[in-house]
Amino acid sequence: MNLTITKLKAEDEESLYQFELENRTYFEEMIPGRGDDYYVYREFRRNHRTLLQEQEENGSYFYLLKNDQAEIVGRINLVDLNEQGVGSLGYRIGKRFVGQGAATQAIKLLFKELTNLPQVRVIEAKTTTNHLSSQKVLMNNGFEKVGVTSETYRNASGEEWPFVHFRKEVCEK
Repeated sequence: MNLTITKLKAEDEESLYQFELENRTYFEEMIPGRGDDYYVYREFRRNHRTLLQEQEENGSYFYLLKNDQAEIVGRINLVDLNEQGVGSLGYRIGKRFVGQGAATQAIKLLFKELTNLPQVRVIEAKTTTNHLSSQKVLMNNGFEKVGVTSETYRNASGEEWPFVHFRKEVCEK
């Protein structure tokens, strides 16, 4: 699958909303949900504008992963970048595209984008202990496992898992 990464823009709002609605149940099986309000279009629009503002202020960077048909395949974000250059990675791949290498490709594309963000020194990530494919994607992209915490995630079915934390030095800057 040939993918491109583009910085989140105002005009992405409608297609991103549809992507999130389409994949809500799937995402919430593995990662914490965003709450019901997130899926009310009025609230989604407000949140979208907030993300764009945060991106404009260089506190976080939000990207969409698209295929050759310009469909949103997933999202990848670098958020909460602090003064020491440490940020947190988050990504989600739509259910129809899982198992096709999209997550691995997304992280590689993000690292290419980081050449334009010299302030980024370290990226941290976390996933649940049961989300083995996500752990594999992170390790295949050079992230090191730094531990498992007592912090847990409980899905809608009541299943509960701790989080595995990862870290990767971007480069010596």
